[in-house]
Amino acid sequence: MNVYDSERILEALDKKGITETKDSNESDLVIFNTCHIREKAAEKLYSDIGRLKKQNNTKKIVVAGCVAQAEDSEIIRRMPDVDMVIGPQTYHKLPELVSKLDKKKKIIETDFPIENKFNLLARRKRLEKKPTAFLTIQEGCDKFCTFCVVPYTRGAEYSRTTAELIEEAKSLVDQGVVELTLLGQNVNAYHGESLTNGSSNLARLIYELSKISGIERLRYTTNHPNDVNDELICAHRDIEKLMPYMHLPIQSGSNKILKSMNRKHNVEKYIDIIDKIRSAKKGIAISSDFIVGFPGETDKDFEDTLALVKTIEFAQAFSFNYSPRPGTPSADYEAQIPQATKSERLERLQGLLKEQQFQFNNQFIGKIVKILIEKVGKEGCQLVGRTPHLQSVFFEDIRKVYKIGEFADIKINSVKINNLSGELIENS
Repeated sequence: MNVYDSERILEALDKKGITETKDSNESDLVIFNTCHIREKAAEKLYSDIGRLKKQNNTKKIVVAGCVAQAEDSEIIRRMPDVDMVIGPQTYHKLPELVSKLDKKKKIIETDFPIENKFNLLARRKRLEKKPTAFLTIQEGCDKFCTFCVVPYTRGAEYSRTTAELIEEAKSLVDQGVVELTLLGQNVNAYHGESLTNGSSNLARLIYELSKISGIERLRYTTNHPNDVNDELICAHRDIEKLMPYMHLPIQSGSNKILKSMNRKHNVEKYIDIIDKIRSAKKGIAISSDFIVGFPGETDKDFEDTLALVKTIEFAQAFSFNYSPRPGTPSADYEAQIPQATKSERLERLQGLLKEQQFQFNNQFIGKIVKILIEKVGKEGCQLVGRTPHLQSVFFEDIRKVYKIGEFADIKINSVKINNLSGELIENS
């Protein structure tokens, strides 16, 4: 989500003649677009600001995003060198507010405005030409998991209309985009107005976007198990442009911990969803998120998580130690887990997940996969692309036939945990 927000911020500033530089030493203004999901990311903000100010005391500093929303004026109290704090729902105001920075007055803009920021942003004009793009379709969350800050930093669930999303998607296609990833804090809770003025859902939106000429691939993230319905599962079966990949966070394999997290589903429901999606779409890649060391997690609870991982066999998963976030219910739970215990459990879980990811990748040895070329590699004639299952693939185009944004057939001849390598199949 922050990648999408950062692109929109840069696009808005560019229209005011404020352009990006890759070297902070050349900049007059530095914007930190922040995430507040884990403590480490939030604390890194303050160390980065301190280091920046030691280099140059004349730069204007803006803190944007979810840390800005959550910590508000506390940021300026801790770091008086910060000139502006602006939340994720008001970044459409940045061009106007930046022009006021020279007036020696601190600016704090963290209200949840009545107006819709998407309606106030200019038509997309990407500053960097890429074949892939993010498209935010939904923001906010109404689930209130006890560990999560999103409902407090992004607000209640809001969905954009199908019509405006189709318009933005077509604009991106006109700029060379062939793959769209639909974004939302709870993307499958999408309920925007349909083309017929009724309420839509994620599956129906995907059907509409798949009709756009020029879009070759569609993805979406991130989901909540409670909002996976039969329509979405059937969309994976029926829509060729919808890639065989589903990111479905569960967080824990213990029903006791899931209840304490207020996830509103159990392990059995999660397994049932996975069984249904795998029946509908053979070979689909399933990924997930896990939180290790949630307050009250016993050895048995953790073993239940390992058991679930072994049952599902994930293609990929992200796992983190529990990080108490101020203002969330679980931060006040008494049964906090010692850091050493969390670290030991995380190491075991990540070892199992890496093994599963390698096994998933290994099944592609000798197979020919169609990849979308996304960038130039670091070595010689190397190019890098992604498979339908979201795996990175490295290959050499010695004759320099292919360009970024094109598709190529690659025969996979070696795999690692995080990527595949192969050879170009001529006349692909």
